[in-house]
Amino acid sequence: MKAAEYDRMSALEERMWWYRGLHRLVADRLARGPGAAGLVLDAGCGTGGLLRAMARAGIGRSRVGIDYSEAGLRLLRAKTDAPVARASIASLPFADRSFAAIASLDVLCHRDVDEARALAELYRCLADGGVLILNLPAFEWMKSAHDERVHNARRYTAAGLRALLFGAGFAEIRTFYWNSLLFPLMVLRRKLVARGEAESDVFAYPAPVEAAFRTILAIERGLLATGLRFPAGGSVMAVATRHG
Repeated sequence: MKAAEYDRMSALEERMWWYRGLHRLVADRLARGPGAAGLVLDAGCGTGGLLRAMARAGIGRSRVGIDYSEAGLRLLRAKTDAPVARASIASLPFADRSFAAIASLDVLCHRDVDEARALAELYRCLADGGVLILNLPAFEWMKSAHDERVHNARRYTAAGLRALLFGAGFAEIRTFYWNSLLFPLMVLRRKLVARGEAESDVFAYPAPVEAAFRTILAIERGLLATGLRFPAGGSVMAVATRHG
C-alpha cells in the first residue's frame, strides 16, 4: 500500500469499528487453539494492531511480526517492542514448523503476493497441529475504489478459499463470512456512493456511528459463536490446521 494508507491505518486501527471487530474475531479464535500459549506469527502485521490486540488478550507465549513495507514497520516500531522483521509472506525467514499459530489479515489478496508460494510458506512454518487464520475481502463483484487504493488484486468466496487451503495441504478447514449484518450498507456505499477517486474505506465515522457499528459487530460475534453462518459478508475468514 501507499505510505499514506499506512499512516491512516496507524491512526485509526485502535478505534475504528472494523479493525476492532476484526482483531477481536481473530483473538477469539487464537485463544481456543494452540496459539493461546505458543509462538504466534502475524504475517503481514502492518502497523501492529493485531500484535497489540494479542498482547492485551494474553495470547501467545510470544508474538512475532513480519511485513514487507518499511513504512508500516516504521510506524509499528514506534508503538510496540514486539520483534518484527521486513520480509515477504512468500519468503518467510523462519525455520520449518516454527509457529503454533499464524494469522495473516488481508495479505494474500495483495497484487504483489504469489498465492501459491505464500500458502506454501505459511504451511511450512506451522508446527504439526498448528493453526492458520486468514482474513480476506469477499466477492469479486465487490471490487471498488477501496481495492485500488490498498492494492487488492483478488477477493474471495468461502468455497474458493477452502479449495485453496485444501490444495496447499491444510486440513480441518472452516470458513465463514463476517461483517454480514452491515454488508447491505457496505454494498450501497461501495457501489452507489463513491467517495472520490481510488479512496479507501479506512476512515472514522462520527463517534455515535462508530459505537453503533461496534455494537452490531459484537452482536454478530455472539451469533457466530453459536455456530450460525451467514450466507455473505464483507470479509471471509478461514481457520485451518497443518497435519503431518
